[in-house]
Amino acid sequence: MSDLCGIFGMHGEIDKPLIMKMSEALKHRGPDDCGFFFDNETALGNTRLSIIDIKGGHQPIHNEDSTVWIVFNGEIYNFQELRSALDKLGHTFYTDSDTEVIVHAYEQWGENCVKELNGMWAFAIWDANRKTLFLSRDRLGIKPLYYFSNDKGFIFASEIKAIILNKLVPKLPNDPMIYEYLVYGLHDHTEQTFFSQIKRLLPAHNLVVDRKGIYVKKYWNIQLINKEVEKSNRDDDLYAKEFLRLFKDSVRLQLISEVPIGTCLSGGLDSSSIVCMVNNLLTLNADVIRVVGERQKTFTVCFRDKQIDERKYVEYLTAQTTAEKNFVYPSSEQLWKDIEKLVYLQEEPFMSASVYAQWSVMKLASQKVKVVLDGQGGDELLAGYEPYFAILVQELWKKRKIHTFIKELLLGLDMIARYVKQNFLSLRPKQSDKLEKLLSEEFKSEFSSWKVTTPRPGDLVALLCQEVTKTSLPRLLRYEDKNSMSFSLEARVPFLDHRLVEYMFSIPITQRLKNGWTKHILRNAMKGILPEKIRKRRKKIGFAIPEAAWMKELRREIREVFASPRFGERRYFNQGEVLKEFDEFCLMKSSGDANLFWRILNLEIWLRVFVDK
Repeated sequence: MSDLCGIFGMHGEIDKPLIMKMSEALKHRGPDDCGFFFDNETALGNTRLSIIDIKGGHQPIHNEDSTVWIVFNGEIYNFQELRSALDKLGHTFYTDSDTEVIVHAYEQWGENCVKELNGMWAFAIWDANRKTLFLSRDRLGIKPLYYFSNDKGFIFASEIKAIILNKLVPKLPNDPMIYEYLVYGLHDHTEQTFFSQIKRLLPAHNLVVDRKGIYVKKYWNIQLINKEVEKSNRDDDLYAKEFLRLFKDSVRLQLISEVPIGTCLSGGLDSSSIVCMVNNLLTLNADVIRVVGERQKTFTVCFRDKQIDERKYVEYLTAQTTAEKNFVYPSSEQLWKDIEKLVYLQEEPFMSASVYAQWSVMKLASQKVKVVLDGQGGDELLAGYEPYFAILVQELWKKRKIHTFIKELLLGLDMIARYVKQNFLSLRPKQSDKLEKLLSEEFKSEFSSWKVTTPRPGDLVALLCQEVTKTSLPRLLRYEDKNSMSFSLEARVPFLDHRLVEYMFSIPITQRLKNGWTKHILRNAMKGILPEKIRKRRKKIGFAIPEAAWMKELRREIREVFASPRFGERRYFNQGEVLKEFDEFCLMKSSGDANLFWRILNLEIWLRVFVDK
């Protein structure tokens, strides 16, 4: 296997000093090594975080006659099987890395090579014979890739901060993206970024640059997978057995490493399942013991507020598994101290201060390990959020499946009650009403006829598909990558093995939501592996943080930002109304939405860090 890295390069007019600066900008992604390739029309660069084949995995890597070159960020978990197949087809290898396997897979199968890969990746291949630059991003978008092009050429990188070092790249805000972020709470859902002329390569897409131009093509789509979502004669246990086989194999593959591995742990079902599966594998495999240790290391964020603190579940699970527990206690004071750094590392505005909690966990983990497993994607894949259950009940009513409707309504009454309370019984004004006052007339009028680029789908399966491929998961994976790599830490996500994703989108929706339970198939699969106290948890906390309390604790600092001349000069906000509503929120005269003020604050800091400077 290879490494988590920073990759970058350009095609067209080559600027060697700029390539060197890009390397420095991405050094946090790969502090162990760096390498370059140059010819007359293409430059490739890589900064390396060494995880596998530490001695022999120096990049860029080439084929037998040095006509095909690659820079690669990620891990290919099935590289050994692919290498064996390519050996038999006559390919010759000079390293033990998965990076070189991609080179020969490209030689053998061309752009279709990505369909053979199981893993997470962003890579760029220069084919000197065809004069073609080929870029690809993994199916779920676990690893990032951004690009910019004009008549001078094409430039790409793992992070935007490397691209904007080029003085030809304008650092202009993308107003349509800002509007969707403020009004709809959307970002990372299209190829557009918050920088007006920088794009992201979307998940499951390839990009080709040649003398004819730039071509982008999707190579994988879960919407095309056969969906057996209504009826099935198979038994629940058979579905659970196959899920367990795939999940266990995913965790097993993602434990391959030459450096220490730990696990991010909340007290929830997903991360606890990973911890217990790792513990299970510890008893069976000496290689797992070598990288995990005799005791698995876990890393958890904690808060004073008992309603969102999950320590009691973590304490219970680590006692049951004898795993080592490590806690971090972020605070509003620490958040404010780190906020500009956090915005710089994330590169684009983000939805919640919970990103800082995750950043704090990654900082803690980096002190003891170089790789962490994380439960990211489990909620989207397995319908773990409680609103999904409410949508299921609504769909059953619309389809007049009265018997099933009554059964699910009664068995899931606690979840339905929480959903109704939060969405229908709340006295809070709607965010859209509040935004009408907080945004400037100029900005509102410009987008008065704007329609959201990602409309809500009409059924639950389509909604889950959208959450996985376009809305919820892409932004969470961006947070995960930037937070972990800021500490030169590799994060792996076993729930997003594409085989597991494809399986979940080929079985009935009732394997996700059934008998008043979310994540029905995971709960069944983990019987006897996961402690019952965790397996049968009813109330989901999620990755919650005391956002409202933090913002009130930081009232003076935040108000200073909102009252500043710079904020007042922005074309986006009605400064007087923002100050008035924020003061009422802090004095508890209004139950205003803390997240709304966070989005405004986060955008303003982003503008100061990236646009003003």
